[in-house]
Amino acid sequence: MITISGVGRSHGARVLLSDVSFQITPGRRTALVGPNGAGKTTLLGLIAGDEEPDIGTVNRARDTVIGYLRQEVAESAGRGVLDEVLAAAGQVTDLERRMRQTEEAMAASAPGDDQDAILAEYGRLSHRFELLGGYGLEAEARRVLGGLGFADEDLTRDVGELSGGWMMRVALARLLLASPDLLLLDEPTNHLDLASVTWLESFLSGYEGAVLLVSHDRDFINATCNRVIELDGGQAVEYVGDYADFVEQRALRMDQQAAAAANQQRRIAQTERFIERFRYKATKARQVQSRIKALERLERIEEPAAARKTMKFRFPGPPRSGRAVIRLSGVVKRYGSKTVYDGLDLILERGQKVALVGPNGAGKSTLLKLLAGTLPPDAGERILGHNVAAAFYAQHTVDALHLDRTVLQELSAVVDTSKVNPRTMLGSFLFTGTDVDKRVAVLSGGERSRLALAKLLAHPVNLLCMDEPTNHLDIASRDVLEDALAEYPGTVVLITHDRHLIRSVATTIVEVRDGTATVYPGDFEYYAAKVGVDVENREAMDGSAPAAVKGSRAPGGDSSAGTPNGRGPKPAERKRAEAERRNRLHREMRVLKRGLAKVEASLAEVEAEAAELARTLADPSLYDEAEKVKEVVARHEQVKDRAAALTDEWLHLSERAEAAAARAQI
Repeated sequence: MITISGVGRSHGARVLLSDVSFQITPGRRTALVGPNGAGKTTLLGLIAGDEEPDIGTVNRARDTVIGYLRQEVAESAGRGVLDEVLAAAGQVTDLERRMRQTEEAMAASAPGDDQDAILAEYGRLSHRFELLGGYGLEAEARRVLGGLGFADEDLTRDVGELSGGWMMRVALARLLLASPDLLLLDEPTNHLDLASVTWLESFLSGYEGAVLLVSHDRDFINATCNRVIELDGGQAVEYVGDYADFVEQRALRMDQQAAAAANQQRRIAQTERFIERFRYKATKARQVQSRIKALERLERIEEPAAARKTMKFRFPGPPRSGRAVIRLSGVVKRYGSKTVYDGLDLILERGQKVALVGPNGAGKSTLLKLLAGTLPPDAGERILGHNVAAAFYAQHTVDALHLDRTVLQELSAVVDTSKVNPRTMLGSFLFTGTDVDKRVAVLSGGERSRLALAKLLAHPVNLLCMDEPTNHLDIASRDVLEDALAEYPGTVVLITHDRHLIRSVATTIVEVRDGTATVYPGDFEYYAAKVGVDVENREAMDGSAPAAVKGSRAPGGDSSAGTPNGRGPKPAERKRAEAERRNRLHREMRVLKRGLAKVEASLAEVEAEAAELARTLADPSLYDEAEKVKEVVARHEQVKDRAAALTDEWLHLSERAEAAAARAQI
């Protein structure tokens, strides 16, 4: 499908790619990994045709369709979300438009040769439309958008009203619906929540085309990819398997290369000693010359590159706070007519590492901003504990960097240079030598994230609120951040789609759902066990856990938010209440299952009728009778509308049944 042969690419004096060669074949799902600045995005651009290599070739098979999700998407406006995504299937939507025009022409035409020609054209268009899957296109678009977190009411919103992150989701949905032969995805999970990441994993695992993606999320790579290409030092090395296999195979290859290089060096040393010893002996002249020529022809085995530099930092020791770090009491927050929280109560204590999880749009970012103090509540109180200082890291922190400053100027503007050497601090974040004199505007996404983190550390705080802190960081830098957060003695509250980060850092999970914040005083595995589902299952990601009462509460009805002194119901009362709750849920499940069975039966009948009508429309003999064509077209439109309504009803009942099933398992 795609063959990359001896490709080289430089930016100025910096060599990004050198003699890179590999193939992309149908059905292969490959992860492109490597440190920030290794040239991964440049390589995607070369494959997509956005750039040309300095040397080498990129050969694309004829008629290969490539879809490319870039890290930044162009803003668009004037179309609704669903219409924007449907526009991606240009050939299908063009056929549908032409079919509608032909239908109008049929209705206005009189019997005769002209009408016969129109009928024949409609038959041809209808047959082609069916072959391309046009009759199920809108349903598939709705499924993809739902998987990426869009609610039904969002589908008619103008794309121009969306934030950059949501525009990125629209761009991803367009690509997935278009189903190109090759998907190029550059950090596709950066703007997704946990539920959407899990859905995308499932989608890509069953994708029939080829996929080449750049990602620093090892769990995502493990779930989706069967090849890994490491790009480092301008070279590309391919490994078979997922990320875990790559780590194991890379370590083995490095050991083997080191051993081979050492053995070769010993043989070279022996040969050189022979040459020196007998260089001036006439009887050995022929042997000496033979060995000299052999050394000149020898292809040297290089020793493995030294361990790559990674960030080296620890959060500065913050001042000790009181035990209760922050408390939200009766907090109300609204956006226009939409109420996000109405009487929210939450307490966080010193040393807690809290991960906020829950469905998209539930209010996780709003809660994080309320805790950080960057968003005031409409009512209620935000009460900081004794000696508490808070800091907030989010995507806008990176966006707020001054592009016209140098790296050194940007950090120097916020640090006390009499106490902290900004060059030394930048060195901990891999900005060494002339790197500190680079303008912020030319930095990669990962470099900007590192600079923003460095600025965050300029002033010690004991309440750290972080929204997607690992976005754009390579895996080595993520590991350093995880270690630093785990050792940090203050309180951390974070939102992240990186399950590895949650498992490594979080000691408390707060599930945000329906205006509540339910506290699970344990790690991610504890949370998964409590909600009764696998941590890799989407239901765990989207918060299909027990519905919480108004405000914050611990699982099982304890309204103490997980504090040691909270008192809940007595054991016997709790068991009785639990049994009643389970019985109620099982009754609800029976009703929902009966409803699902009924809708499924009706949907099967309607889909069968729609398929039969589609076959009729594709039959050329139909178009001998104009009136019959009009009748069949009208029936087909009615059946499609009925199928769409039943599909919506089925989805609604399925979501309710899944949520009830998850709650019943707790």
